[in-house]
Order: sequence, then structure tokens, then C-alpha cells
Amino acid sequence: MTSTTISGVTSTSDPIAHTPADAWPPSTPPEPTYVDDRLNHWAAATPDGEAMTYLDRSWTWKEWHERVHRAAGGLRDLGIARGDVVSFLDKNHPACVEISLAAGSIGAANAIINWRSAGDEIDYAVNDSGARVLFVGTELMPTIEAIRDRLPKVERIITVTPDGAPGDEYEQFLADAPIVEDGPDVLEDDVCLIMYSSGTTGRPKGVMLTHKNMVRHTLNAHDGWGFDEGDKSMVAMPLFHVGGSSYVLFGIHDGVPSVMTREPDAASLAGAILAGANRTFLVPAVLAQVLQAGPDAVKLFGALKTYTYGAAPMPPPLLRAAMEAWPETDFIQVYGLTEVAGVATHLMPEDHRTAEADGHPERLLSAGKAIPEVEVRIVDPATGADQPTSEHGEIWLRTPQLMTGFLNKPEETAKVVTEDGWFKTGDMGHVDAGGYVFVSDRLKDMIITGGENVYSPEVERVLSEHPAVMEVAVIGIPDQQWGEAVKAVVALKEGAAATGEELVAWTRERLAHFKCPKSVDIIEALPRNPTGKILKRDLRQPYWEGEARQV
Repeated sequence: MTSTTISGVTSTSDPIAHTPADAWPPSTPPEPTYVDDRLNHWAAATPDGEAMTYLDRSWTWKEWHERVHRAAGGLRDLGIARGDVVSFLDKNHPACVEISLAAGSIGAANAIINWRSAGDEIDYAVNDSGARVLFVGTELMPTIEAIRDRLPKVERIITVTPDGAPGDEYEQFLADAPIVEDGPDVLEDDVCLIMYSSGTTGRPKGVMLTHKNMVRHTLNAHDGWGFDEGDKSMVAMPLFHVGGSSYVLFGIHDGVPSVMTREPDAASLAGAILAGANRTFLVPAVLAQVLQAGPDAVKLFGALKTYTYGAAPMPPPLLRAAMEAWPETDFIQVYGLTEVAGVATHLMPEDHRTAEADGHPERLLSAGKAIPEVEVRIVDPATGADQPTSEHGEIWLRTPQLMTGFLNKPEETAKVVTEDGWFKTGDMGHVDAGGYVFVSDRLKDMIITGGENVYSPEVERVLSEHPAVMEVAVIGIPDQQWGEAVKAVVALKEGAAATGEELVAWTRERLAHFKCPKSVDIIEALPRNPTGKILKRDLRQPYWEGEARQV
């Protein structure tokens, strides 16, 4: 056994005996400390076992381990060291995971940018992150070329092709790099991942997540899972989303193969299932598309052992239809936030199947119970007092999964994290006598459409810049496919003229399309309270009347 002490942190390691790639259950590794610990373990324990499949390529644990540690060597050669940031912009690609693990292994962080963002949004996030190296999918290079002169901190751009075709700059980057093992000065509290979420002030905020945050999330959110021999994990959620970059660690943690799709489209998901993927996490909108696709698609998706859904509410009729269509599939609902590395509560399969029989059909509308190491409080946002059981209030969370803060925004961090470590989610709800958490609406103006977070002020900022607009309010309205749809209510300047179609087109030129309003109402004046605040609840009320979930 070897023992190493780094700045007061002691780690121990034993040489790991090689076991056959097809041995099951695989050897039991020690509890991880860093995000790449389990990759390192499986590369030694089952070197020839399948680790990752993507499009027409596949890597064993040994091969994938080498790629990650060559990426670490390449970053080192570019001068990237502990505390530095690199950035990744592409659709789903194993290279993004490789760079996250590689950067983390040397104490640096990967800032993953939403590839659906408009040029101005990418410009802001890359500059805010301070990224010195930018990895970009070749499909997105035209966007980067258009803003290259606005990225002064970026010293090197490395392109990535979808299929590793000849001339792939990223593959050459790996080939030229030395293999570098984990940095000796890396601590579990070092930031390894920066996820950008839309900001309530109209600009995205970089959520800083550490090795400890990600590892504790993997261990805690893993509760209730448990892969069996022959299982494969489908990674279909976008990696710029915490549901992608956190979920991909599940397969790595358990040493089972992952099948990654470039996008969560029907053909890609079907291909992954045909390749053996049988456990996954997706947003409810995908499930709705499958049920509408016909009997062949429904039968194919019946091969899933576990369907975990979250990031958006599941309409009850859709959930009941899914459980009827796939009686052998385990459904798990999760509720969480980027700020807590992903999942905070989960509604487990037994709750899905027995809620009505147990006399608690309302629990199908809940977000389940807190996962291990997550504490939940319901607080009156006006007084800060804890609310009694079943009383409505703001949901507060405390967990070792909690971010270290918002990058470059200490004041924003202080607004949502108390001195004793409670995170004010901004979501409103209650906890029933059984400990089930119900998320009913939001204190902050966030809309979740198809699993994507859209903050009203960001869209309002863009619409308010239109020369005809006097004032605007953006709200979420019910949508059976996407959970919520973005809607704008606009009052025009006196004598000005604009159509709803024109205003939608205005936003589509300046924002990622999923953030843009699906519809615009033009009215004479927005409703306000006596202090002048726009009454968004009054605007929402006609659309949400009669809905079980009042967002």
C-alpha cells in the first residue's frame, strides 16, 4: 500500500489485480475522491471491457483511460495548470467528457458551453469563464469565426469532428501528447466543471462544481440504481446540461459500458437501444415523442429497464400512458438543480407503481424524497421561518453537492447561499407528512421547456431592445409536449407598430431558439400592483387554471 499526504489530505491506494473483462460483478473499487478515480480503476481492473461507444467508434477502459491522460498531457503542454479553465463547445461527444476528466485530473476545470447558444451568448460565457483553450465542434466553427476577435483570452482553438475523420485536430492533439497521470497537487475542493445556466439578471451564471460535488452526487443520486450484468447506460442528455455531465459519471462509476448519442433525436435513441443501452435519463418531452411515434417505437423503448426523467414536469396523463405502455420499466423522477450538481430528490419506481394503491395518488405529482446527504427545508421567503408540514414555502437545500459558488459573481452567490450552507432554490413547494417533496411553482422567473432552463429577464432584455416595445413580460404557459412554452406579453410604444411574428423573429436573431417565445400577445398595458411591479401571476393565471402544477 502507498500513502500520500497533500496539504493535509491523505489518500491511499492498493495495486489492483487485473480481472477478466467479462467478470461479473466487477471488482469492488474504493470510494472515489476525484472525478476520474473510477476510470483509473476500471482501466486497471477490466482493461479490455467496453467503456464507451459513440457513433461507429468504441473504446475499452484501457483505451479511454489513455485518451483522457493524453488529453491531460496535451493540456499541460499548452500551459494549462491547476486553477486554469478550458472550454468545450459541441454537440454530445466523448471528447467533452475526456476534457472534463483530463482537466480535473490536473486541477483545471472545463467550462461546457450550450451549443444552441447564439454568438453573443457564447462570447459572454467563454470570456466570463476565462478559458485559455477552446475545443469546438467543426459544425460550430462558423459561429466562432464570426466572434473570434471578441475572445481575447482564448490562446488556442482545437476543432473536433463528430466521427474522428482524418485530419481531426483533436485526435492529432491526443496523438502528439504525452500521457500524464493525475496532478499531485489536486484537491477534492478544486473546481473541475463549470456549467452555464441562464441568469435571472439577463446573463448566464457559471456554476462552479468541484470534484467533491460531482463525486458526492454520483454516490448519492446513484441510490436506487444498480446496474446488472449486460446493462449499458444511454447518455443522451446534452453534456452542457448537468443531466448529461453528471449522468455520464454513473456508467463510469459502476464500470458498465456507456452508449452516447450526439443528439437525443428519435433515430439516435433507437440506435442506442438497439446497441444494448437499457438504462437512461431523459426529459419528459422525449417520452411524449416516443408514445406518438407508433407501436414499433413503443415496443423498442420497452427494452429500457430504467427510464429516469426530470428537468421538466411530467404531465400526469403522459406518465400514466408511459407506465401502461411499459409495465416492466422502472420509472424514476428526479428534481434538482445545476447548483447541487444535479439530483436532490427522487421518486422511486415503487412509488410510481404503488402510489394510487396506497391511497396517495397525489404523490405521482411529487418529486419524491431527498436523496442521501441532502437536507430539505421549506421556508417562508418573507420571514425566513421554517414552514410546518404541508405548508407552502421556498425549498432550501443543504448538501455536500452544493456548488462552491457562481464564477465571478460573489454577490449573486451570497444571495442564494446562507452562511450555514443552505441553498435557496427559488422553487416553491411543500413537504408532506411522508417526506415527499412537491414543487409547485417558482419564486424566480424561470421557465423549463423541454428540459432547458429559460429565465424570463434574459428574454425580456432582448425584446425590450426592439424599437417598438415599451414594456414586456415573459411567462411560461402549459405545453403537453415540452412541459412549458415561452410566451411574451408586450405593450408597444405609442404610435409604434409590430406584429407577434416580427417580435419572435427579433428574438431568434439574438437568442438560442429554445429561449424564444412561441407566441406573443400584444396588449395596451401590462397589469401592475400599487408599487408598479408587473403582476406576472395575473398573466399566467388564465393559462394555468385547472392545471395540477401551478408554475
